[in-house]
Amino acid sequence: MKTEERVAGNKICPLEIAVNSISGKWKIPIVWQINEGKKRPSEFLRGIVSVDRRVLNKQLNEMIEDGILTKESFNELPPRVEYSLTEIGEKLVEILWQLNNWGKLLIPEKE
Repeated sequence: MKTEERVAGNKICPLEIAVNSISGKWKIPIVWQINEGKKRPSEFLRGIVSVDRRVLNKQLNEMIEDGILTKESFNELPPRVEYSLTEIGEKLVEILWQLNNWGKLLIPEKE
């Protein structure tokens, strides 16, 4: 995502940047998959049932651009690609755990 999209009258809102970087139907599930040790696109496709390969690749590339993931390509046949969390991505996992715990507080109200 480009900085221009996030700028409102020469002011950059950190919260808006954060929300934009994780907005997307599959970004949080992708981060959870990587956190559980899955690193290859085929593993994501098996772990996230209804994601389309094209959409998955688009969201992976956006997360690389936002500094959440890194991509490593191996020079072998068949080609192999693995993704991993950056330091910023690991901090995101910590925040998602906190959000998960907060979500647990909301469950009794929904029942």
